[in-house]
Amino acid sequence: MVTAYNYPQALHLDLAGIDVCLVGDSLGMVELGYETTQPVTMDEMLHHCKAVARGAQHPLLVGDMPFGSYEINPELALANAFRFIKEGHMDCVKLEGGQERAETVKKIVSGGVAVMGHIGLTPQAISVLGGFRAQGRTAAKARVLVDDALALQDAGAFALVIECVPPAVADAVTEALEIPTIGIGAGPGTTGQVLVFHDMLGMCTHPHHAAFTPKFCKQFSDLGAEIRRGLEDFKSKVETDAFPSLEYSPYKMRKDEEAAFKALLEKDEPQRMLQRQDTSTRIQTADEYETLNLYGVGHVPDEGTAPS
Repeated sequence: MVTAYNYPQALHLDLAGIDVCLVGDSLGMVELGYETTQPVTMDEMLHHCKAVARGAQHPLLVGDMPFGSYEINPELALANAFRFIKEGHMDCVKLEGGQERAETVKKIVSGGVAVMGHIGLTPQAISVLGGFRAQGRTAAKARVLVDDALALQDAGAFALVIECVPPAVADAVTEALEIPTIGIGAGPGTTGQVLVFHDMLGMCTHPHHAAFTPKFCKQFSDLGAEIRRGLEDFKSKVETDAFPSLEYSPYKMRKDEEAAFKALLEKDEPQRMLQRQDTSTRIQTADEYETLNLYGVGHVPDEGTAPS
């Protein structure tokens, strides 16, 4: 399973034969620039789901229910799950939480929408967890995670994401369940694995995003460096007039049409020069505040000194 958030990313997943595509609420951080996933709205999720659905034909499409869309009551959760299917064109939904979400999962499944569960580190609950921290690191907490997994399975979940737990815990959960598990930072013993598109392909290499690249993520490519190199090369070639060359200027005029065009330009050149001069004078007059430095930019005269 790999995340995707837009049409071209979905196309790449499709061409690579990825089995499951998660339209994750992590889009809030890697696509929208939020600090966490909590601000992401239903409308934002549905916008991205629709784009992904246009590009990914092969994978199972999973819509990530955002914070606040399913916690209030099972009825609201079902209504929002319907939106993911009907408006977002997803195949199923994913929601976070353990035993406390069992009734919600049961309600959504009974309404005809398949549900993928999510236990361990649940990013939407970071205000309760105290940040992005690994879970299940004590015997008691690990045992609760096994119970959470069983409760979600009994409620009708068809699969379960296990995030940021010790491998022994993920192994125990996977062994206890009949449904498949999908790990992320949970070791090699789960049924499948999921990574965020941007993390695994090294797309976000500038300092802001690099600080948030998870330790568990193997970088399978370095697209960020290639993207930066391409942009810098473009900038340099434009500034030095190396681009576009005639090779990339394919649209031509017939010789007779080009000669006629030059004749037309020569005929009214004096009028165009006068018009250009008038425009330049008008712009300078309108911009007199900047010319006189009356916006306080640069040197500020001493108090009581009139500006020159």
